[in-house]
Amino acid sequence: MFEKLRDKSIAATQERFDTIVGKTTQIYGRMVLLDSVRIDGKVVGNIETIKDNKVTVAIGATGEVSGDITAYRVMVAGKVEGNIYAAERVEFHKDSVVHGDISYGSIAIEHGARLLGLVIQNPAGTNNSAAEANSVIRSAQTGKSGS
Repeated sequence: MFEKLRDKSIAATQERFDTIVGKTTQIYGRMVLLDSVRIDGKVVGNIETIKDNKVTVAIGATGEVSGDITAYRVMVAGKVEGNIYAAERVEFHKDSVVHGDISYGSIAIEHGARLLGLVIQNPAGTNNSAAEANSVIRSAQTGKSGS
């Protein structure tokens, strides 16, 4: 009836990344994406996508982001110090470390991932903007129901 979950991992996706930030690359500043990106280096600043654009942001095992991430899909295997707003899906792979609030449509968490912050599902059928997701998170922090 119960399976060992320790040996299971999130199924590999067939994402195509148009941009790759290599291990030795450091970016300081805001990134606005039109296509999916994989980050194996370091980004200090917010990562944003154009609204209604199905862009994936993947943080590799050596990747680090210090800033908020707003995207359709977010996959984390490295470190994030900031809030994550994933309209469709967010995935946390083993050994990932996230310090920040998370707003998501669906979620997958591997055994060993470390999350420190609020984890809040978007209301069904909505594609929240970062501002709307931030409002829901702040409401949860203060214990007040959102509008």
